[in-house]
Amino acid sequence: MTETSQRPRPLRVLAAMSGGVDSAVAAARAAEAGHDVTGVHLALSANPQSFRTGARGCCTIEDSRDARRAADVIGIPFYVWDLAERFREDVVDDFVAEYEAGRTPNPCLRCNEKIKFAALLDKALALGFDAVCTGHYAKVLVNEDGTRELHRASDMAKDQSYVLGVLDDRQLAHAMFPLGDTVTTKDEIRAEAERRGLAVAKKPDSHDICFIADGDTQGFLSKRLGKAEGDIVDESGAVVGSHEGAYGFTIGQRKGLRIGTPAADGKPRYVLDISPVNNTVTVGPVAALDVSGLTAIKPRWCGAAPTGPGTYTAQLRAHGGETEVRAELVNDTLEVTFTEPVRGVAPGQAIVLYDDTRVVGSATIATTVRAAVANAG
Repeated sequence: MTETSQRPRPLRVLAAMSGGVDSAVAAARAAEAGHDVTGVHLALSANPQSFRTGARGCCTIEDSRDARRAADVIGIPFYVWDLAERFREDVVDDFVAEYEAGRTPNPCLRCNEKIKFAALLDKALALGFDAVCTGHYAKVLVNEDGTRELHRASDMAKDQSYVLGVLDDRQLAHAMFPLGDTVTTKDEIRAEAERRGLAVAKKPDSHDICFIADGDTQGFLSKRLGKAEGDIVDESGAVVGSHEGAYGFTIGQRKGLRIGTPAADGKPRYVLDISPVNNTVTVGPVAALDVSGLTAIKPRWCGAAPTGPGTYTAQLRAHGGETEVRAELVNDTLEVTFTEPVRGVAPGQAIVLYDDTRVVGSATIATTVRAAVANAG
């Protein structure tokens, strides 16, 4: 296999430049490799000042200026494309709707699927570009028959393949990740940026959710969904507290529950379930968070869909570890059983399956099976 960045002929490449160090170095490497590179910054907010400031996000006016300066240093054309309406519809509105439905979404996956490798890629191809380049740490490898595979980055500590698990064959055919084979520390990436004269070399990494300016997810949701008072109950159904909106909780949450009644065993309680139907939040002991299996919907495959049951490793959150699973696609629903119980799995999250380092595909968790319930059965 060979990486897409090592193709023999130069490509017309559209480099998505967020204004951060990774995307700037990726664009510089693509240009240095001989490709015809054009930089583009995505304006994702109708009011950029409402998104993060202080160089912590990827959607501010500061970020667009940083991206432009980096493009000038690299010596490539640069444009700003307004995708704010598409971003609001496909990412922000989806985020709010998922929380309202009692699920826990990952907006970065949605952004990669709907914005960077759908809206952006479609526009790039229409303009005659061959590939979209980003600063993600992942690898696209090309088989002898021309098919492509998405793999983990060479450096597992920086691997970002989880948030790219939504990419399909067509999108992988036009994806370029110049940082994917880099086995260096982030400090060395910053040092490379400094050697290249890129002012973003010392810029802090982005954190949290770019469209929540102050990092207060509950406050953000409350402004859009309003207060909806309801009960916090234990596993027996007894009321132990109250809340102002079930959307403000996530499975596995321990802090901020404001429960007035202590548990019988005196131990902390965690969010076990969120029910938007009756607006209740169920809490219980940490052991009740153990999950032995799940079903997942809306699968997207990085290649052919798997046939029959198989053994894989799975990743359940962007910065989580791997766990062994048995998985099978049944009527377009992924049925998954964990070799060992895992904790804190929430509907709405993505499960990404791997065959060694190869990304098999991704699906959205719909239901979970508690280990305690399964054992009792």
